Amino acid sequence: QLQAFGGGLVQAGGSLRLSCAASGRTFSGYSMGWFRQAPGKEREFVAAIRWSGGSTRYADSVKGRFTISRDSAKNAVYLQMNSLKTEDTAVYYCAAGYGIILTMMGTIRAYDDWGQGTQVTVSS
Repeated sequence: QLQAFGGGLVQAGGSLRLSCAASGRTFSGYSMGWFRQAPGKEREFVAAIRWSGGSTRYADSVKGRFTISRDSAKNAVYLQMNSLKTEDTAVYYCAAGYGIILTMMGTIRAYDDWGQGTQVTVSS
């Protein structure tokens, strides 16, 4: 089961690193994604990475500020979030999907394994 953690309260301009890990499984052949959902809004794509090869995709709203990475030794995926803005406030979810083609890495329905969310709150 995926577990996401690392959320919290941070001031605008600050940084947070989210982590997503799962015990007892490997992610070879999977894409790992981060999504977020703000109150009253639909869940949206943030970033994704292919476990094998490390290809990444980002939403335009976070390009240049967020970085997704993975650690094979720890079986974990990270989302480094810098220069946070109040509009980044949301519940962040990690997800895994097998065999996702590159053009679908930002598509929610391509992922079938979801972790619980972690709250990120950015104050002004």
